[in-house]
Amino acid sequence: MRLMDEVEKEEEKVVEEVQDQWCPVVNAGFSSPKKFVVVGYALTSKKIKSFMQPKLEGLARNKGILFVAIDQNRPLSEQGPFDIVLHKLSCKEWRQVLEDYRQSHPEVTVLDPPDCIQHLRNRQHMLQAVAEMNFSDSYGKVGVPRQLVIKRDASGVPELVNRAGLNLPLVAKPLVADGSAKSHELSLAYEPYSLQKLEPPFVLQEFVNHGGVLFKVYIVGDAIKVVRRFSLPDVSKWEHSKDAGIYRFPRVSCAAASADDADLDPIVGELPPRPLLEKLATELRWRLGLRLFNLDMIREYGTRDRFYVIDINYFPGYGKMPEYEHIFTDFLLKLGNGKYKKKSG
Repeated sequence: MRLMDEVEKEEEKVVEEVQDQWCPVVNAGFSSPKKFVVVGYALTSKKIKSFMQPKLEGLARNKGILFVAIDQNRPLSEQGPFDIVLHKLSCKEWRQVLEDYRQSHPEVTVLDPPDCIQHLRNRQHMLQAVAEMNFSDSYGKVGVPRQLVIKRDASGVPELVNRAGLNLPLVAKPLVADGSAKSHELSLAYEPYSLQKLEPPFVLQEFVNHGGVLFKVYIVGDAIKVVRRFSLPDVSKWEHSKDAGIYRFPRVSCAAASADDADLDPIVGELPPRPLLEKLATELRWRLGLRLFNLDMIREYGTRDRFYVIDINYFPGYGKMPEYEHIFTDFLLKLGNGKYKKKSG
């Protein structure tokens, strides 16, 4: 026990020393003094493994950023001092701890506010911000598929689908989007009676043919990075007429399903226009109150400018995003330097 206490005290000492020392950062051949930006992180073990890579931490140190693990068994206010708190934990107790910390430490940037993140954990509300935007300009139209929420008693689904006027086939997704493998499982139903086999709560979305390609739009502050992923294949009218039942799929858009180097039909594989993505990202950052998220977007097959957002994820798998180390460290540095400029100004 004494050894553990000594280790914790040593870690605190290192953080305090780093916070107070000047870090020489080479810029165009000259050394200029620059404060370390201390980033406390509270992540799941899975997220630590995928995100906190040695390359990221090494690059961060070179740029003047220090990552420090937050001990969830100790009061947050006793740790640090931090410039930024980076987190992805969903339990209610942690949300309260973080909310209290934000109130008592307004000088610390929390990525991102717990209440804003919570909004994305329910697929009933997840796409609401996009739906309310009435987003249409010269670069294209962005909408969301029509959907229906089933909270309990799946036996009444066929009648509810009929009453809502939803077109088959339908994609069924778990209502809760908590980042687990289960929350990313999809089911495709060709007729409504098969949906009675699913366990509520879930969301039904109209399936939109999109050439089997999905665009993952990663957003890190002002930065936007887009990658292609293979998705569910299109459904023809012939397939629809002969098929019945329900088909279950594991997580569709994973790293192994990258379509960036595939020989795609240009009409299918062409990335959404950059000005469209910038406008969409700017609007959603403001509406959602978030700076770290991604969008799953599809282009309706046979069109060039009609897009749908089908999912929004907080703090997604940035480890799968090309050049994520540079993009993320630049973002943290900008946040940290902005704070110091405000102090000196």
